[in-house]
Amino acid sequence: MSASRLHRVAVLVLEGAKPLDVGIPAQVFTTRASMPYEVRVCGAAPGLVAGGDGLSYHVTHGLEALAWADIVFVPGYRFPDRDDPPRPVIDALIAAHERGARLAAISTGAFALAATGLLDGKRATTHWHYARALAARHPLVRLDENVLFVDEGSVLTSAGAASGIDLCLHILRGDLGVAASNHAARRLVAAPYRSGGQAQYVPRSVPEPLGERFAATREWALHRLAEPLTLDALARHAGVSPRTFSRRFADDTGYTPMQWIMRARIDLARELLERSERGVEQIAADVGLGTGANLRLHFQRILGTTPTDYRRTFTRGE
Repeated sequence: MSASRLHRVAVLVLEGAKPLDVGIPAQVFTTRASMPYEVRVCGAAPGLVAGGDGLSYHVTHGLEALAWADIVFVPGYRFPDRDDPPRPVIDALIAAHERGARLAAISTGAFALAATGLLDGKRATTHWHYARALAARHPLVRLDENVLFVDEGSVLTSAGAASGIDLCLHILRGDLGVAASNHAARRLVAAPYRSGGQAQYVPRSVPEPLGERFAATREWALHRLAEPLTLDALARHAGVSPRTFSRRFADDTGYTPMQWIMRARIDLARELLERSERGVEQIAADVGLGTGANLRLHFQRILGTTPTDYRRTFTRGE
């Protein structure tokens, strides 16, 4: 999407809404000079909405905000496995989707989207604690309880509260590019990007210090993408065997080490295409892919487009 267009975001607050889930999209997309978004927080009707965890919300807008929005976020709420949202809410979500809006659920907000039928036959996720309840209540949903978020195009779902940040950054990357997403992540003091395929939690049998060591190795690699990076080099930096490194790395990130390195290189190439006038050959060398042909090959495979078309998308209208 062009950065010059104003994107309209509605955050739908249901009874028992979780404070973090409400705050994440409201803060990530709040209107500022660097962010072409306008946010409206709404409820089933204007006025006071009883929230969860001791907080309530006074919302200015009712369901008419869903008819206005390009993106509708549905934060998680209490007891989603007991009752569906009110029928007017479900109808408004369906109407927004039919009009072309994207619907994005954070945590148990997935139950509200599932109640519309729009997740039937599609992959979706939710907070791991409610995964079985979602599967039982909505058996046509293809539940994946082991990922941070799922993007099915016009409907997106995420796991617990923190993964709502990952989902928002993912949406930003698609709308405005990697540079804008990374800028927002720095403002939030959040990880720039965690893949949707990353596990919701690391198995308990893994010692925490090892997780910290692997995070340090990922950071080390990000500063050396132009250099040859092999599995042996990564494992050596982490101080473990290549076999252990490969297994644990996949548990942590959802990717093999070399898949992760390739995606990191493509991400850096995306940012250079967005923010510099360097040619494709120079960018390929800068990110460790050697030649323009190699960059084009992996760019097409991972993103389904060419570097030239990608640059054109994110420089149009500037």
